[in-house]
Amino acid sequence: MTKTEPALAKYPVLDVSPQAELALLARVLFNEGYDDHLSGHITYKQPDGTFLVNPWCLTWDELTASDICRMDAEGNQLEGHWEISKAVMLHIVLHQKRNAGVVVHNHPRWGTIWADAHRAPGIYDQTSAMWAGELAVHTTYEGAVNKVSNASDVVDALGDADVALLGNHGVLVLGSTITEAYMRSMVLEWRCRQAWHVEALGTGVPLDRAVVDNLRTMIDAHPTAFNGHFEAMARRVIRRDPGVLD
Repeated sequence: MTKTEPALAKYPVLDVSPQAELALLARVLFNEGYDDHLSGHITYKQPDGTFLVNPWCLTWDELTASDICRMDAEGNQLEGHWEISKAVMLHIVLHQKRNAGVVVHNHPRWGTIWADAHRAPGIYDQTSAMWAGELAVHTTYEGAVNKVSNASDVVDALGDADVALLGNHGVLVLGSTITEAYMRSMVLEWRCRQAWHVEALGTGVPLDRAVVDNLRTMIDAHPTAFNGHFEAMARRVIRRDPGVLD
């Protein structure tokens, strides 16, 4: 009998809890530059309608699965031995109006520079074009988004966009899954960093718009085309600190 070779796996799959997924996303994004001290929130919608959320007063590079809290759709804390930040109001309004699976908000260095300039960076290289959807630029800053009115203004300005630069504030990224939220967040910060350096030279040659549009069409047609990226970065985190899963 001829032995049948098993089908080749497309990429290694992470078999971890939803809490560990969120902790890993926070740590992976910290490595990408999402590091403004204690600032930043990630919410992750669960099948029962509740949301996992990172707590206040823990930096993204120290989060573990057991640190993750749970809240209801109104932001009331249901689980967790740490307190949830009041600034999560932005996420609450977003989940109510957009039904997003994952929402990421932080003040990464390069994204925040472009947010401060109220400008969308150009697309100068392939990685910057790995997500070519609409990038909204919200140009009004009226204070912290822990106020419902301020949070609602940001959500209304976002429109149908899944990625936004919040003027004089930071960035906002929506995704249907942890993997999608990672890819969009990573590509946004990469694009912002590369564009800053290119423009610092005084000149630059953006990618041809047709190339960007073709890549976008491919991503839209095959949303799993870049599966494996988050998993690879998560494995790097686990190798360095297996305790992230605890």
